[in-house]
Amino acid sequence: MEIIQGIVDHIIFRSDTTGYTVFNMIVKKKEITCVATAPSIDEGESLRAEGEFVNDSRYGRQFRVRALAVETPEDETAIERYLGSGAIKGVGPVLAAKIVSAFKKDTFRVIEEEPERLVQIKGISERKAQEIYAQFHEKQGLRQAMVFLANYGISVQLSMRIYKQYGEQVYQIISENPYKLAEDMSGIGFKLADEIALHAGFGRDSAFRIRSGIIYVMQQAALSGHTCFPEDSLIRYAARILAVSEEIVGEQLTALAVDHRIIRKQVEGQSMVYASAYYFLELETARKLIDLASVDYSIDPLETDRVISGIEKREGLTLDEQQKQAVKAAASSGLLVITGGPGTGKTTTIRAIIRYFELEGMEIRLAAPTGRAAKRMTETSGGYEAQTIHRLLEVAGIPDEMRGARTRFERNEENPLETDVVIIDEMSMVDLFLMNSLVKAIPMGTRLILVGDVNQLPSVGPGNVLGDVIASGCFETVTLTKIFRQALESDIVKNAHMINGGEQILLDNRSRDFFCLQMYDVMQILSTMIALVRDKLPSYVNARPYDIQVLTPMRKGELGVERLNTVLQRYLNPADSEKKEHTFHGGILRTGDKVMQIRNDYQLEWEVVGKYNIVRERGTGVFNGDMGIVLDINDFAEEVTVEYDECRQVHYSFQQLDELELAYAVTVHKAQGSEYPAVVIPLLNGPAPLMNRNILYTAVTRARNCVAIVGSEDTVRSMIDNERQQHRYTTLYLRIREQEEADRLVE
Repeated sequence: MEIIQGIVDHIIFRSDTTGYTVFNMIVKKKEITCVATAPSIDEGESLRAEGEFVNDSRYGRQFRVRALAVETPEDETAIERYLGSGAIKGVGPVLAAKIVSAFKKDTFRVIEEEPERLVQIKGISERKAQEIYAQFHEKQGLRQAMVFLANYGISVQLSMRIYKQYGEQVYQIISENPYKLAEDMSGIGFKLADEIALHAGFGRDSAFRIRSGIIYVMQQAALSGHTCFPEDSLIRYAARILAVSEEIVGEQLTALAVDHRIIRKQVEGQSMVYASAYYFLELETARKLIDLASVDYSIDPLETDRVISGIEKREGLTLDEQQKQAVKAAASSGLLVITGGPGTGKTTTIRAIIRYFELEGMEIRLAAPTGRAAKRMTETSGGYEAQTIHRLLEVAGIPDEMRGARTRFERNEENPLETDVVIIDEMSMVDLFLMNSLVKAIPMGTRLILVGDVNQLPSVGPGNVLGDVIASGCFETVTLTKIFRQALESDIVKNAHMINGGEQILLDNRSRDFFCLQMYDVMQILSTMIALVRDKLPSYVNARPYDIQVLTPMRKGELGVERLNTVLQRYLNPADSEKKEHTFHGGILRTGDKVMQIRNDYQLEWEVVGKYNIVRERGTGVFNGDMGIVLDINDFAEEVTVEYDECRQVHYSFQQLDELELAYAVTVHKAQGSEYPAVVIPLLNGPAPLMNRNILYTAVTRARNCVAIVGSEDTVRSMIDNERQQHRYTTLYLRIREQEEADRLVE
C-alpha cells in the first residue's frame, strides 16, 4: 500500500448512484489519476489517499484508492481553491476570494458556526448565507455519517443511500431501532438489519428484533406467492430463524396485530395471518370485481346469433357452441372469464369478441402481463395493438428508496381508462398487486374480459388471481374444452392435454414436433442441448439460436439455470477479443449475451434510437421476464446497454446489474406468458416439489413449433404422475364471496 497527499484538481466522472469517482489529484506538482468510491469529495479539497498504482489496459496508470481521508485545508490558498471550485453552488472564484480575504484561515469555522457573518461580504444576502451554510453542513454531515456507518460494517454505497433517506436522523435510528432500515429501504433485508442491530448491542429478544423477524417471515411467504400464512407455522418459522421461544414470538405477533400491521382471520377453521396490505388488497380487489360484474347488459339472443354468423362469414371463422357462448357472455356481462388449454380456441374467441364490439361501435383495449404476450396478442387480434398492463395503466416511477411502496399508475380511480371494453390475456400471470391496480382503473360500465389457462403455473408475485376468481363461483365463466382439428395435428397440443389430465404420453420420437432424447449422463445432456440450440433447431423451426429457449424446473443443480447459463454462454457466445466483458454474478457478462430482467423496475429509462443515433421515443419501466441482448459494456462510464423488444435500449449502471441474469436457460416459472419457436427441456432428476405435472405442462405449452426433452423418460413419466405442487395460501375467492353475500343481504 502507498499513501499520497494532494489536492483534487478535476473530477472526471462520478456516479451519483454509487459514488464511484474518477478524479485527478495534484501531488507534489504532478497530476495523478485516481479511482475511488468517494461520494462527497469535491474539486479543491485536500486528500490523503491510501492504495496502489495499477496499469489499466484502457486508461493507463491509475491510483486505485482503498482508503480516503479529507483533510481540512490549512492555508488560505487551499481554502480559497476549495470554495471557488464549485463545491458550494453559487460560490465562484471571485466570491471565494472575497470570503477568504475577510475571514482568512477562520473561513470554515465562520461558515459552520457563524454563517450570519457572511452577509458582511458584498454580494451575499441573508438567504445566500444560509444556502452556503446548508450546503457546507450537508457535505460535512455526509462525511461524518459515512465514518459512523462504516463502524457497523456498512458499505460506502449503502451508507450513501441510508444518509440520503434519513439525513441527520440516521444516528437516532441506528441507536434506537436499526430494523427500521429493513422496513423503509430496498436492498436492506432483515438479515442485514439484524447484523447492524446486534453490532450496535441490541439483544436477541429485543421487541424490535422479534417484530422485524415476523415481518421478514411474512415477506418470505409473499415471495413464495402467499397472501396470508397459517399462524402456527408463522410462529414456528419465526422462532427458529430468531433463535427465541415461540411464546415470545406469539406475544409480539399480538403486538403487531394491535398496531394493525398484521390481521388475523379464521379461514375454514384455521387461523391465518395477513400483512395488512395484502388483506386490504384482496378486499379492495374483490369489491371492485363484484361492482364490475354487477352491470348487466340486455341483448337480443336472436340478433346476437345473427351478428355472430356474420362475423364467422366475414372472418372465415367457425365457432363451436362454447365459443359462441363466450361471445354472447361478453356482450351481456360486466365481467367474463374465459379459460381453456392450448388448441381450444381462446385466440379465435378473443378475435370474434373484438369484432362483435367493433360492430357495436365500442372502443376496445387489449393488454397482457408481459411484452412478449402483448406482442403475440397484437399479432392474433386482427389489427388491434395490445400493450403490457403496466403501459395500459401508464406506469409511473417509484423511487428506489421507497421500500414496499405501491407502484404508481397514472390510470386509477381518479383517472380511469376511457374505453368500453378491456380484454386481458395470460391472466394466470397476473398477481394481486397488478390486478388491484387494473380493476381500480376500470370504471363501472366498462366490460372486463379475463382470458387465461387456469392450469398454468400461478403468477410469480403474490396471489392466485385467475384461480381464485374462478373458484369464487361468482362470475360468468366459459371453459373451452374442445381441441380443434388443426391443433390436434400438433403433438405439442395433444401431449399437453394428456399431461394436464395425468395421462402418459408416447415418447417414440415419431412426432414432427415433440421429441424425447433419452440419456442419463449430465455431460451428454449438455452437449446435446448445445447442438440442438446452436445447430439443429434453428433451421428446423426457421428461427435464430437466440429464439430457442432452454427451460428447466430449477435454479440449482447440475441442470439448473445457474450452471446451464454458464455452459450455454461458453458455446453460444464464446469469448472473443472483439467482445467486451464485465464480472457478473461470479461469472462473466459479455456483449452479445442473452439476458433477462428479473424484477419490475419502474424507474429504468429506455429509448428507441433511430438512424444517426437520434432518439425516436423514450419511456420508463422494464419488467420481470423481459429478455434482451447486451449491446455494449462501457467500463469508463460503468454502464451496460441492453436492447429489448421493439428496439428499446436500456443503460444499466454496474451497480444495477443485480436486476439482470443470463437467459440462455430460464426457469419454467420465468417463461410464463412467453411463446418460443422451440423449447429444449433438460430433465434428469430434481426436488419432487419442482418435478411435477404442472411444471411439465407449463414448459411444454411454451413451445409453438417444437418441444425437445433431453434426459430421462422415467423422469417425464414421474412428473406426469406427480400432482403435488406448492399450495398457495390466498383468499381472494373468500373475499369475493363475502362481498357478494353482503350485497345480497343489503338487497
